[in-house]
Amino acid sequence: MKLAFIKKSFSVHGGAEMYLQTLIGYLKKTGHEIHILANRWSDEEGIIFHKVPVLHLGSFLNTVTFNRSVNLKLKAQGSKLKEYDCAISFERTTCQDIYRAGEGCHIEWLKRRETIDPFWKKFTFRINPLHITLLNLEKKIFRDTGLIIANSNMVKSHIVKHYGVPEDRIRVIYNGVDLRRFSPQNREIWRDKIRKGLSIPEDAKVILFVGSGFERKGLKILLRAVSVLNSSLVSRPSSLRLLVIGKGNIKKFKSIAEGYGVKANVDFLGTQREIEGFYAVADLFVLPTIYDPFSNATLEAMASGLPVITTIYNGVSELIENNVEGFILKDVLNSDELSEKIRVALINSITMGNSARQKAENFSIENAARKFLEVINETTQHLTH
Repeated sequence: MKLAFIKKSFSVHGGAEMYLQTLIGYLKKTGHEIHILANRWSDEEGIIFHKVPVLHLGSFLNTVTFNRSVNLKLKAQGSKLKEYDCAISFERTTCQDIYRAGEGCHIEWLKRRETIDPFWKKFTFRINPLHITLLNLEKKIFRDTGLIIANSNMVKSHIVKHYGVPEDRIRVIYNGVDLRRFSPQNREIWRDKIRKGLSIPEDAKVILFVGSGFERKGLKILLRAVSVLNSSLVSRPSSLRLLVIGKGNIKKFKSIAEGYGVKANVDFLGTQREIEGFYAVADLFVLPTIYDPFSNATLEAMASGLPVITTIYNGVSELIENNVEGFILKDVLNSDELSEKIRVALINSITMGNSARQKAENFSIENAARKFLEVINETTQHLTH
């Protein structure tokens, strides 16, 4: 088959794109011709890239021009996409046979934002050109795309609720994880080295937070929960450390940590290329996210043998059983409940971590790629009839 993938930026080294890379790897092995329509990419043998021009003048124009350019390019190469057997988009575009809703529903994200933003801000959503564009694109995508892949049942339910898409047009395929890269065995390689580098006492408990966009990922609530826990460790508050990895307003959140009296307990480490090493260092993973279609970091933590605490607004929560692999929070703003769950999880970290790894083994990235390939085959058969 001749397949076209739509991805604004494609890098063979991008951790977040591992799913797409693995899928394409499977397709190449089975003899399919792979084309990628992108604005930026890293060349890779066996893939034909097509430059999609965009205007880099803000997110609004970037989004609009990418969609327009992809449409023009596909139509120029073949009427109604016939140049390719199947076009699969990983972006918000309106010209594909299969759309993977990896970013969830923008309309749902805006509703979730209302729970953390000032009341006046929701009115700006109605006049912000980017939000207007994304909502209009979503409406057209979900109305016109033949098949939609959601990365969680949560996302599927939001698509049905907000856009009335028939359930039989949506398939749920969970993101997969590299079970070799993310493994409990990494502790032997990384644990002592990184702990010494960060001056973490040998007996200290380490909580790990991984996520970009600290507000959306609930870091403020986590900092507050750490302060509650810290107050119960009067004799040795230094025995608790929080490692924060990802992009965000570090200066702002350092100030928040200082206000909560936990500045000495928190290390802001920015982005990390060898993230598997930090899972190996930690005793617990916490992501009290406001909205996450499917947090890859949460599944990576589970595969690394860590108990996880997240919220019902994270698609990965569908894989977690309370008090087995970790905990799922219903109230994302309840820092007292979060601190109590952290306390219990740290006490039972070995047992819960073992259960988390066992659960993660059912969701290898290879299995996810195989399921996606099955959907592509099914779709191409339908298009040829």
